[in-house]
Amino acid sequence: MDSKEFSYFRKKMNKTQKQMAQLLGISIKAIHSYEQGWRFIPPHAERQMFFLLSHIKGIKKGQKSCWTIKKCPPKLKKQCPAWEFNAGKLCWFINGTICEGAAQKTWKEKMNICRSCDVFLSLLETIENE
Repeated sequence: MDSKEFSYFRKKMNKTQKQMAQLLGISIKAIHSYEQGWRFIPPHAERQMFFLLSHIKGIKKGQKSCWTIKKCPPKLKKQCPAWEFNAGKLCWFINGTICEGAAQKTWKEKMNICRSCDVFLSLLETIENE
């Protein structure tokens, strides 16, 4: 997530910088730094922001689970935390999911895959269409 995207999503949630800082449990100075591009946006802040967005915007009715969309083989599906926690519409939020045949080691690796996945893209689409 870059500074422009961070600022855009904060505004889509109709939150001030101060409110966003409170929601993320960080200082307002950190929010300023993220939005100015002076500081790297840490994975926990990006993850929490997407989680909040998903709950404000709601998950689309009829949205299929990731294992259905990705046609996961039963063997992989049973090893995946998204399956274990019945979170196929929030798979992008859970670390260690089996995406593209393997669990990703870092949040950055995971988000690189998620940003081209229909499950995550449906969240972004919901935000864009508001």
